[in-house]
Amino acid sequence: MVLPALLSFIGSSDINPNSYLLQLELVNLLLVMMSTQLYSGPAEGPVGAHPFLDAAIMQESALVGPFVRKLLLSYIARLPIPSEAVYHASLLKGKQIGVFRKMSSAAASVLMLPYYTYSYLVSPTAGSNISKFPLADNSLHLLLVLNHYGKSLVDASLDTVVELSRDDATAGLDASLYPSNPFRQALESARDTDFDLVDIVENGQGSSVVKIPFAALYDRIGMCLSDDSSILLLYSLVHGNPAFLEYVLVRTDLDTLLMPVLEMLYNAPRRSANQIYMLLIILLILSQDSSFNASIHKLLLPGVSWYKERLLPQISLGSLMVVILIRTVKYNLSRLRDVFLHTNCLAILANMAPHMHQLNAYASQRLVSLFDMLARKYARLTDDAITRISALKSGQVEGMEVPDDMPTELHIYTDFLRIVLEIINAILTYALPRNPEVIYALLHRQELFQPFRDHPRFYELLENVYTVLDFFNVRMDDQQMDKEWSVERVLQLIVTTARSWRGDGMKTFTQLRFTYEEELHPEEFFVPYVWQLVVSHSGIQWDLEAISLFQARPNNEIADTIDKLTISTS
Repeated sequence: MVLPALLSFIGSSDINPNSYLLQLELVNLLLVMMSTQLYSGPAEGPVGAHPFLDAAIMQESALVGPFVRKLLLSYIARLPIPSEAVYHASLLKGKQIGVFRKMSSAAASVLMLPYYTYSYLVSPTAGSNISKFPLADNSLHLLLVLNHYGKSLVDASLDTVVELSRDDATAGLDASLYPSNPFRQALESARDTDFDLVDIVENGQGSSVVKIPFAALYDRIGMCLSDDSSILLLYSLVHGNPAFLEYVLVRTDLDTLLMPVLEMLYNAPRRSANQIYMLLIILLILSQDSSFNASIHKLLLPGVSWYKERLLPQISLGSLMVVILIRTVKYNLSRLRDVFLHTNCLAILANMAPHMHQLNAYASQRLVSLFDMLARKYARLTDDAITRISALKSGQVEGMEVPDDMPTELHIYTDFLRIVLEIINAILTYALPRNPEVIYALLHRQELFQPFRDHPRFYELLENVYTVLDFFNVRMDDQQMDKEWSVERVLQLIVTTARSWRGDGMKTFTQLRFTYEEELHPEEFFVPYVWQLVVSHSGIQWDLEAISLFQARPNNEIADTIDKLTISTS
């Protein structure tokens, strides 16, 4: 009875300064009601452990749709807390018992009713962060909590909700018995307010479709992407909502969304591992679209103020993206050393490669230096493997057998080098005339490829690289120059020679494409992640010692967990 009433009231109420406090209290109350997940640990509790979440999952779409819409509108509006709420906020810092003794009216007791609920799960003395926009922030927190709640099975005979276990998932049970999350459905089926309503009706969605101004949502996400919650919302939309993804891809101002993403990746040492992974996954999803890859190279930026290593005047968004992704690989190689992050970055570059257009000099140099960086790592691993095998064969290490295969890490970096060579091949095969700076960078450091020319994994790809290098080297040798070659003269010759390039002798390989696939049980990552954000930024004073879902930190730092999400190549 309680939950439908709360969802209905929030879904039908206007957002304005007069109703701000009431809306905030109801959103906070719902967050506390859903917080049973905090105390159940990583594994789901027994049947009935999450009564309010289970009840929420069973609500009709006609009730859930307006509720989700209002939470999104609250996030978009991002209204600050009204000035008259200063005294109200100060009450949070005191003890509830003292407050109630000062309030004698029955009406005041009713208004403060949510705090009775807090007393069961919340410590009145724990510290918390107070946001300037608590309604917008907590509305998004609540939406994320509901969106990432796992699937459930309705047992009609017991009239209860039973959590779907891993064994059930692999037992071939009928998927129709598992009602989908209505909040996730509402978010993933949301449409732009300018979308043709006739199409919605024809698709059988009717009035239950959540209609949101995508333009305002796009701009708000772009302004708030420094927050983990906004990153998670963007991920949920581009991964699950085809209409919003299509809207993003046709925008001409992709820098509104991508510049904050690239700046955060540039500042990776100051970001959590979760943020880095989610940002890269978002870029991977976007890079699966060929129009996106073409558009980012047409959008010129006057400069990049936050890039400190060098000036980048008149650089395309695509070139900047290449620079930042390669920089992220370099950072990961020296600090994190995480294979999943390497794979993500290279997957994005591979998707972009056939569509690269006028890659600038710096980005082209960094692309070749990426091969050099991975090649040096590969050489060190190879030397270590040879040394180890030699030691084993000579009997210097007792009690060990000679390994049949090279170390796993060596295999991994062999794959990475091959992907980089495939990226270079894709540029040479599909976009050579449009990228003279790439040709210049390859000619300038062509000696890097010689040690790998006879490698069984690389020789076919390097045949194409050397076909291009030989073509341009011969044209340069044919030029009788009284003066020394300058950068400008070489580039001019490359541009002129590229016009006569016909691709003779080039082998065509299957175009490498990477796609993102969410793992089978994504809630195992997202539920703790979302609740860490709620505990740290909701302004609600949680009892940190009672939390078992994750290790709560008194200083409210977000724990850096690693999500093993799946990337597939086709």
